[in-house]
Amino acid sequence: MSKRKRSPLTSAAKRHALVEHDESENDDEGGSELLVQLPNADEVASNSGIVESITLKNFMSHSYLGPIHFGSNVNFVIGRNGSGKSAILTALIVSLGGNAQATSRGTSLKSFVKRGESSADVSITLNNKGMNTYKPELYGSSIIIDMRLTHDGVRTYKLKSEGGQIISTKKEELESILNSFNIQVNNPLSVLNQEMSKSFLHGKGEGEKYRFFMKATQLDQIKDDLIQIKVSRKSTEEKLAKLSEYQKEVKRNYQEQEARYKNLSSINELETELEDLRKQMAWAVIGEMEKELEPIKTKLQTDKRTTEKYDEKVNEWQDKVKEAENKYKQLQEQQDGFKRQVQELLPECSKLKDEAQKHNAVFKSSEIAVHRCQVSLKDLAKDKVQLSSRIHDLQSSINQATGAARRAKAENIQRIQLQLENLNHCISTLTQQIGQYQNACRRVKEEHGKIKQEHAIQQRSLHASEQNLRTMEASRSNRLRRFGEYMPGLLYAIQEAHKCGQFKQKPRGPLGYLIKLKDPEQALAIEVCLKSLLFAFTCDNYDDEKALKGIMAKVMQSGRRPPIITSKFLPRVHDTKRRAVNHPSYPSVFQSLEIEDPVVANCLIDQRGIENILLIKNRAEAHRVMISEKPPPNCNLAFSVEGDMIFTNRSYSSDQTRAKFLTGDVEKEIIHITRELENQRAKALDLQQQMKKMEEDIKQNEGLEKGAHAEMKIANDKVKRYQLELSDLQNMEEPQLEDLKQLEDELQEMTEKISTKKNEWEDERASMSVFKVNYKRAEQEYQQHKENIDSINEEAEGVKEELIKVEQEVNKCMHHKKHYEDKRSGHLQNIRELEETLQSKEQEVQVSITKAQQVCPERLQVTQTARSLDGAMNSVKVKIATRKQVEGDPEQILRELQDTLAKYKDLAEQIRSFILFLKKLDMAIKRRVAFHAELRGFLSAHCKYIFNNMLSERGFTGNINFNHDKETLSISVQPGSMSEGDTVNMRSLSGGERSFSTVCFVLSLWEITDAPFRCLDEFDVYMDMVNRRASMDMMLKAAEAKRNVQFIFLTPLSMSSFPNADLIKIFRLKDPQRGEENADEAQS
Repeated sequence: MSKRKRSPLTSAAKRHALVEHDESENDDEGGSELLVQLPNADEVASNSGIVESITLKNFMSHSYLGPIHFGSNVNFVIGRNGSGKSAILTALIVSLGGNAQATSRGTSLKSFVKRGESSADVSITLNNKGMNTYKPELYGSSIIIDMRLTHDGVRTYKLKSEGGQIISTKKEELESILNSFNIQVNNPLSVLNQEMSKSFLHGKGEGEKYRFFMKATQLDQIKDDLIQIKVSRKSTEEKLAKLSEYQKEVKRNYQEQEARYKNLSSINELETELEDLRKQMAWAVIGEMEKELEPIKTKLQTDKRTTEKYDEKVNEWQDKVKEAENKYKQLQEQQDGFKRQVQELLPECSKLKDEAQKHNAVFKSSEIAVHRCQVSLKDLAKDKVQLSSRIHDLQSSINQATGAARRAKAENIQRIQLQLENLNHCISTLTQQIGQYQNACRRVKEEHGKIKQEHAIQQRSLHASEQNLRTMEASRSNRLRRFGEYMPGLLYAIQEAHKCGQFKQKPRGPLGYLIKLKDPEQALAIEVCLKSLLFAFTCDNYDDEKALKGIMAKVMQSGRRPPIITSKFLPRVHDTKRRAVNHPSYPSVFQSLEIEDPVVANCLIDQRGIENILLIKNRAEAHRVMISEKPPPNCNLAFSVEGDMIFTNRSYSSDQTRAKFLTGDVEKEIIHITRELENQRAKALDLQQQMKKMEEDIKQNEGLEKGAHAEMKIANDKVKRYQLELSDLQNMEEPQLEDLKQLEDELQEMTEKISTKKNEWEDERASMSVFKVNYKRAEQEYQQHKENIDSINEEAEGVKEELIKVEQEVNKCMHHKKHYEDKRSGHLQNIRELEETLQSKEQEVQVSITKAQQVCPERLQVTQTARSLDGAMNSVKVKIATRKQVEGDPEQILRELQDTLAKYKDLAEQIRSFILFLKKLDMAIKRRVAFHAELRGFLSAHCKYIFNNMLSERGFTGNINFNHDKETLSISVQPGSMSEGDTVNMRSLSGGERSFSTVCFVLSLWEITDAPFRCLDEFDVYMDMVNRRASMDMMLKAAEAKRNVQFIFLTPLSMSSFPNADLIKIFRLKDPQRGEENADEAQS
């Protein structure tokens, strides 16, 4: 039925078509056709649903047609065939949801697309003003319907508001709009095209006319609804019969189940027994769970007692760490004391060395003077011997008497004794000289050995500097080489071993390579702080440590190997917030380093405590912070930029003056090493020259000693000869001597010279002794200072070695302490886990007790085990299952009985509802059938009345005969020229009379139906001018009577005979070109 409030006779047709969304629009390619609009009056107020305008693009044979703005009442569209009248009417039907058959212009929608084009577009604007508006808040006062038709026959819509905004693209929205406006384009009374009008006039039989009447008045829809209701009623009766049969079957099932339920009795006793077993089972499980807690409690107590042992071990190693640290501090203090002593002794030693060298020079000069005197005495002694020999020879030749021989013998004996005395004196002098030469050689050799040792040390230092320079130059491209030439090869070997699975965790190292400085100025302080840890490696376990030692033995066959620290690897850095130093002005070592690997950070924290060590740039400021004032919390050590180590009560200076491994400016370090290398080379050259000079002195002294030995040998030989000669003379008879006064005087004079020279020699010798004593005293003081310094250095070296051992001992103790702390932590973790397990088990026991109390509130003393109770329960369950298998489960039977009863009641209620529904449906059908018959009679009588009135306009008479039983409709008309009572069939009328009669019939149907607009195509083609004029007057009169309805008439005839009126709008279409006319005719 209709949804419009004005008429209950019309309804919206059901439309089922796919709405496809297509936003693209084709531009006008062929140009718009000219539209000639005749002058007209102002439009009157219109009603909702009328067509305001229509525009065609590529539709049928027209590239562009429109826009045509229709009036609100009467509109005439005139034009020759092919001008576009039928295209407008067809576009109106298609765009408003009509099918292709309703247009009588084609069998499919794709035939309406202009040949050669891909799509056709139609735009229709509907009025949305008046009483029955549709969603005016969305669409406004007009609704624009844009339809696109593709060459595949697909139809899409865009429903727009008055302003052009797209509101929807769904076909359902279009159907809602058409239902709201009561637009029925498939109803011939709304749109009557030329072919349908022609068919109606000439070819329709009485049955078809009756169906036309029923369709136009929508009585056929009411009839179809009644038929559908009767079919539904019959289906309901069949369903009711099935429900009745099903109800009887359910009733029988209920009776059978009720009988079975009454037979069940013995199962209850078994279930009572099963319930008792369940209660015992619940408390038996509790008892067993409580027994399981005992071993856990025992182990927990044992572990807690074991914790004390771990505490003792940790405290023991803590004491050892403190003891080793105290020893380390004492040794460090001793070493610093030795250094201070050496620094204090060095200036005095240098001064004594200079004095000893001066006394040595004076002593050497005096020794040379003594030597010259000895040479002179030696020459005088030779001359004296020669003179004595001459005297002897002369006396031997002159004196031949016995007295002369005796005197000669006495003189010879005296001469030989004098010679022996001189020779003994000479031998004594030579012995002293040899001793002096030997002492001089020994002293020079000792000095030479010391300088040689110093030169060797300098050479090693020079070699180390050269090696350091090569390392620095190599570190330009590889920073790793700073830690040793072997280090890249070692890391490569470690990487390969890790790939082969030799390590559980890849070792980290060297640690100095894995850290970065935030402030490069702190490099020296951090190097002094970390010391050997810069070269150290760390392993996760002892197996990895063993594998790493094997790799080091292969890669580093000689030299000192890096230390290895074994500690468990952790994925996160230790939390040091509570025990770390936090100074507002100075960072800790840990804060000054950038360490990406948490393993490296943890190792440095464990081994050196870097979180507790401050870095202070100024030495004086460091003393103020650590010693003068109260030290910061958690801090007992600080380092200055110069590398000084400052404790809370003392400080130590550093031997190292520059950073070697952590410096960032490689080029600057290379320049510094180069300058240091040049100084070392110059010092080594100076030492080499001193050694060369000393070697020359040793060679000279050894030559003098060798000459003295040769002279002593000659003197000894002479002594032996003179002794033999003296012995011979003493054994001879004494000859008498002759007094040779002159020779004796010369001999006496020579003897005096020898005596004078000997006194001079004695004086020089005494002076030399004084100089020698001064030299020995100065040399002894120098050697004493030197020996003191050497002794101090030896002691310092021993302390240094002991310090290294103590440092290793500290690390070892800290490692053991860390080991036992980790074991204690693991032990405590196990205790916590045991406590958590015990707590969880106790909670489970408590939960189980709660559940058991739900089963049995009072605790039962159960003697049987849960396993035996479970077996008993299974036995009872088997008995119950066996009984239930034979007789059925009581609960199941009871549930089924209750379900069957509920189902029976539900079916009874459904049957009662169906019976009541059928009674009400029969009453409604009777009322609808009566209403349909009454309405059909009313509409038939009203149509007859209107039809006769229309015919009387031209003096015609006629009648419409309805046979509702046979469903036929016949029209008889008597023109005014025929005698009264001679009614004829419409086929006997002329074309104009038949067209006029058709117009009267259509107008009578218009009076009994309702629609917003009505369209007629070429209704007046077969009328003569008289009938055409009368028909037009009637239609205009009908239009004037219905000002809220829009009329659109399409005709090829001229409307020039009609005067202009306010309600009439005439549109003249441009005459088509011949090609277009032929195309339109071909398409028609």
